[in-house]
Amino acid sequence: MADNYPNVDAANKWAKSVTSGKIPACKWVKLACQRHLDDLKKSKSRDFPYKFEPKLAEKKILFIELLPHTKGEWALKRLKIKLEDWQKFGIACTFGWIRKKDGYRRFRESYWEVPRKNGKSAIAAGVALNMFANDGEFGSEVYSGATTEKQAWEVFKPARLMVNRSPDLVEAAGILVNAGSLEIPTDGSLFEPIIGDPPDGQSPHCAIVDEYHEHADARLYDTMQTGMGARRQPLIFTITTAGFNIEGPCYDLRVRVQEMLEGVVPDEELFGWIWTIDEGDDWTDPKVLAKANPNFNVSVYADYLESQQRRAVQNASKQNTFKTKHLNVWVSAKSAFFNMEQWNKCKDTTLKIEDFRNDPCMVCVDLSSKIDIAARINLFYRIINGKIHYYCIAPRFYLPYDTVYNGDEKQVIERYQKWLNQDLLTVCDGAENDLNEIAEDITDDAENLVVQEVPYDEWGGFQIAKKVDDAGHTSIKIPKITKVFSPAMKELEAAIASGRWHHDGNPILSWMVGNVVSKKGANDTDFPHKEKPFKKIDGAVASLMGINRILTLNSSPEESNLSSHLEKHGIRKL
Repeated sequence: MADNYPNVDAANKWAKSVTSGKIPACKWVKLACQRHLDDLKKSKSRDFPYKFEPKLAEKKILFIELLPHTKGEWALKRLKIKLEDWQKFGIACTFGWIRKKDGYRRFRESYWEVPRKNGKSAIAAGVALNMFANDGEFGSEVYSGATTEKQAWEVFKPARLMVNRSPDLVEAAGILVNAGSLEIPTDGSLFEPIIGDPPDGQSPHCAIVDEYHEHADARLYDTMQTGMGARRQPLIFTITTAGFNIEGPCYDLRVRVQEMLEGVVPDEELFGWIWTIDEGDDWTDPKVLAKANPNFNVSVYADYLESQQRRAVQNASKQNTFKTKHLNVWVSAKSAFFNMEQWNKCKDTTLKIEDFRNDPCMVCVDLSSKIDIAARINLFYRIINGKIHYYCIAPRFYLPYDTVYNGDEKQVIERYQKWLNQDLLTVCDGAENDLNEIAEDITDDAENLVVQEVPYDEWGGFQIAKKVDDAGHTSIKIPKITKVFSPAMKELEAAIASGRWHHDGNPILSWMVGNVVSKKGANDTDFPHKEKPFKKIDGAVASLMGINRILTLNSSPEESNLSSHLEKHGIRKL
């Protein structure tokens, strides 16, 4: 990076230190840094649609560092804001990436999940003022939105104070400071707080959403987003701590960020990172405090955090508050069962169904609802050095037209439509999946495959079983019980970790596998479960049914064991 962009240099150097392990950070921060560094390399390719413009990033950082502190000892000493390297990185990513085709900003959403006392309000105020007076937007409208007046003013009040204490900025930009708003009369730019459900009619250039975890629904976020249609490069900047309500819109957005960072569901216009501890970390260990708190010993001090940690250890009633506010742990949330980083490493885009014409195949079907997504998984397998290798190739997913365009689960409608445009979904007319169409697809494909069995779920698949059986194939009803699914979950987990699982990278299946959490039972058993209704797992469940049958054929004497079964089909072990 050029010498005249020292803040951007510092941001990139910091990112490299995080990915190398020199700076303590959790998985989500490391992935955010790695994404930026990877994209810098990709941007050199003509096909990559984005590039990083350090001049733009530097401009935004320098503007914030011209603003004065408004709280604490720094304000008392009349010091100006000095961004830490992690803050420079977040600002640089949010504002420095642009589209090659027109030069407008890449990211339309920026999500920062940061624990308390880490300078969130100062960052949010700096971003808001940048978008209000330092973005070249004629008639800019910036709103600070929250559920209460007090919360809405948590961002607007320090921003107003910053302007009041910056006469040079007031003069240069022509800012008029009102009691409840900031204006630039020459072009009609406006910055003001909004409380509760905002009315339609605004045309936001920027919306600051503070403490999003407190929002019961997504009305404010959605209204701001839909109002941005007339803006060329708008931004929704969300800055929050963790919370308790995993049914709320903040947790949904957090899930989007996680899926984006893991590469499960690409989202090129979303920047996000989450400062927290990793799964398996001991929350009572003082060593984890620095990992979750980027301003450790800068704006939030070790002795304060350690005292809060000790109180939480000694008093169970304070544990959840400490975990959410100082470690960003959503205490109501469950961890994903499967390791998606390992899953992604199992991706092999060279897998073609034509290369497995002579390999045994389970065609697995999960049809638990006629109006919801239906999954059909082609699961081939080979025995290599005495171990089962699984090959999941060309899965198919079905949805009714009404669900894709008018479904009740708003969190996934846009995703369904995107997958439909990518020819990853088969859409059935009307309000129900066409079970006859699914059955015909299976029997047609089976003519060119060695179909051992068609496992189907007992709650809906029976409706296609007869057609499958009439075509000369063997359908197997799979009961949805722990005895069936727990061994299959453990086998899939082991196969992913050891590289015995191979898949072609289908994004719908990857999304579904990432949604699986475990419903624990006696004797450390597992059962596939979804944390929220819209986080579908049908493709994962169908895959587990196939694994169950493959394990059964490999061990059951009444099936004449796997070797004889393969010989019956003229297939040799590898």
